[in-house]
Parts: sequence; structure tokens; C-alpha cells
Amino acid sequence: MPAKPKSGNAPSAALQRPAAHASSPPGSDSSSPCDSAVMPAAPPDFKEELLSSLRIDMASIFKTELQAALSEHFTSIKTELQSVKSELSGSITNIQVKVSALESTVVEMETSLSTYSDDIASLQSKVELLSAELLRVDNKCEDLEARSRRNNIRIIGVPEDSTSSSTMSAVSILLKEAFQLDKEPILDRAHRSLQAKPKPGERPRPIIARLHYHTDCVDILRRARAQQRIKVGDMAIHIFPDHTAKTARARAAFNDIRRQLREITLPGLRYGLLYPARLRITYDGTERVFESPEDARAYIKTLTK
Repeated sequence: MPAKPKSGNAPSAALQRPAAHASSPPGSDSSSPCDSAVMPAAPPDFKEELLSSLRIDMASIFKTELQAALSEHFTSIKTELQSVKSELSGSITNIQVKVSALESTVVEMETSLSTYSDDIASLQSKVELLSAELLRVDNKCEDLEARSRRNNIRIIGVPEDSTSSSTMSAVSILLKEAFQLDKEPILDRAHRSLQAKPKPGERPRPIIARLHYHTDCVDILRRARAQQRIKVGDMAIHIFPDHTAKTARARAAFNDIRRQLREITLPGLRYGLLYPARLRITYDGTERVFESPEDARAYIKTLTK
């Protein structure tokens, strides 16, 4: 019967025993029944300790290798990050400089715009005042020009066959023959309109004559309106007031309206142009005065329905 172990260090002895067997002399009998009976089996704690030790060693080796591999990458990444950081720092510095310059520019522009806005507001008020003054002066000049033409008449249809056709004496004789006057009217001046001389076959230039007496001018214009088409020898002439260019354009705007009125055959329909440029239409005992051709045209449409 084998002897009992004397202490609790049997596992340690069992771990050391294979080394003793390895160093035993070759003549010893390794397969004796006594030795086989004395050697115990490895306990479960030993396996766990061995596996734990292997895990720790493998983890340590893996950690060491991983740290070595990562340290190289970390170094390169750190270098790249430092480079990017330097570039970003330089870019940010440049941007800050530009932003500062833009801020100063914006401040200057705001100051300038504020000044210009005040100047523009002041100029606008001045322009409005000057526009009103210019309109007043323009109307005054128009009135003065119209008054200076009050004694003028415009004769249309006199041929330019000779230079004497527009002299004061020739025009005075023409007016006496045209209206069967008792005496020749007194003229201050007479001349052709300031246009280029027409070529043969073209319409002759109007003759502008200034009568000395306003009563003679009014009488001749009244006779001209009554006769409309004036015959003097083999000539057919027309005589009109000598209006300013602005008044003439305003009156000419009603020419189409007057043509339409001539084509309307309604009993009691009368019309005429008032000075400076107003159309008066009288129909069925009602008189209407129009200052714009559009209003007159709209009224004519109601007459032709």
C-alpha cells in the first residue's frame, strides 16, 4: 500500500517530478508500477491557470505589437495633423485679415451711403422745386411767345414762283383781293417759314405775315373761317392763326377727331377748336368741351351707336 503524502505541496512536487524523471539514469525503470501509482492527475485549477497565463501572455504580445504598429501610424497622423493645423492657422489668419479689411470697407461704405442718402434727399427736394420753377417759366415763355404771335397769320398755298411773292406789298395786295377789302391791310413784316426751299413740284412754304393792327388780324381770320377755301386768281389758299409749336401739336392731335365728326351726319351736331387746344362739341342742346383726344373719341363712339 503506498504511503500518504506528508504535506499539501504535492501538486508542486508533481509539477517538478517530470524534470526529475528526465534527469534519471538510463538504467532506471520508468515504467515501474510504484511510480505510476504515486503520480497524480493534473487538477482542473492547473488548466485554468495555464489558460489564463497563456491569455495574459498573448494579450501582452498582441498589445505590444499593436502599440508598435499604431505608434508608427500615430506619428504620421500626428505629423499630418500638425501640417493641416499649420495650414488652417495660416488660412484663418488670412481670412481674419480680409474680414477686418471688409469690415472697415463696409463701415466706410455705410458712412458714405448715409451721406449720399442725405445729399440725394436734399437734391430731390431741390429738383422738385426746380422742376416746378421750370414748368412755370416754360408756361410763361409759351404764353409770351403766343402773345407775340397774336397779330400773325399763316398763309398756305402761295407758289414760290418769284421772290416777290412773299414781300409785304405782295401779301397786302393778296389779302385785299382774297377778302374784297376796302383797302390794303398794313403789315409790319412778311416772310416764308424758316424751312429749306422746296424742290419744283413740292408743297410751297407757308407765308407768315404780321399785321400792324390786331383788329385787322381778327377780321381776316374770321373771314377765312367763313370762306374756308379761298380763291385768288388760279390759286387756292388757306389762312390760319400762327400758333406756337406746342400749341400747334396739341391742336393737331384733334385732327382725326374732327375728321370723324365731319363724317357723322347728325342734325344739330356742331364742333370747333377753342384756344389753345380744346375741342367743343355741341349736340342736342348739350355742349361738351374736351381737353384730350381720348375723351373726345370715347364720346364720339356714343354718338355713332
